Amino acid sequence: MHTAKHRDPQLVSIITPAYNCGRFIGETIRTVLAQTYPHWEMIIVDDASADDTAEVVRSFDDPRIRYSRLEKNMGSAEGRNAAIRMARGRWIAFLDSDDLWDPRKLERQLDFMKRNDYSFSYTEYSQIDCDGKDLGIRVSGPKHVSSRGMKAYNWLGCLTVMYDADKIGLVQGPVIRKRNDYGLWLVVSRKADCYLLPENLASYRVRSGSLSHQSYVSLIKWHYELLSILGHNPVMATLHTGANLIFGIYKKLVYHRKV
Repeated sequence: MHTAKHRDPQLVSIITPAYNCGRFIGETIRTVLAQTYPHWEMIIVDDASADDTAEVVRSFDDPRIRYSRLEKNMGSAEGRNAAIRMARGRWIAFLDSDDLWDPRKLERQLDFMKRNDYSFSYTEYSQIDCDGKDLGIRVSGPKHVSSRGMKAYNWLGCLTVMYDADKIGLVQGPVIRKRNDYGLWLVVSRKADCYLLPENLASYRVRSGSLSHQSYVSLIKWHYELLSILGHNPVMATLHTGANLIFGIYKKLVYHRKV
């Protein structure tokens, strides 16, 4: 475990949980290798994949790519938490194993955070399909998200988030099968507000099993369970879950733009 005083102040630790993503993870890694900001490590934690994920990762000969494999399938929350514990950088960024970054993503976001003295930020992103085709949708969000605003809704795309571990410390998200990235942002937001860099710097791959394709009933169930794990009593968990449903509709109306 690395405490703040041991962290490399220039290094960005990229957190990438992976499970059966051999089809996509090579392209994901290539978008990291193409970054204009060179001081990064990519920590890939393989959640006991049954496909060729390991072989694809090991085909890249770059010491900045660190690969670890869990002995049994534990879910993305365990993989993400394990990668965060392994991180050596001051800056923690997130990129799932099927998503993509613009080459300027790290450079632009780091400059944005340092220039404004922000500890927690996110960017806009586009949606692509399984074959990498642009779906013509650009997703944004509020310019400023407080802890209260984060409880209202998960405004952040996981592939766009970065935080300063010197300011935030070691963070571990709740272990839950779905919405665990949102749980992580809820924990981080207790220590710092989040700010939007209004630039499209990433591409989110919409797949049939993703949350965006699940029913509202399923989303409500997982949201309620997440809040319960985080210590909300049944009344508050129910109220926040209802608000989440309303703000989810609001986000689609206001922050999903066709381009």
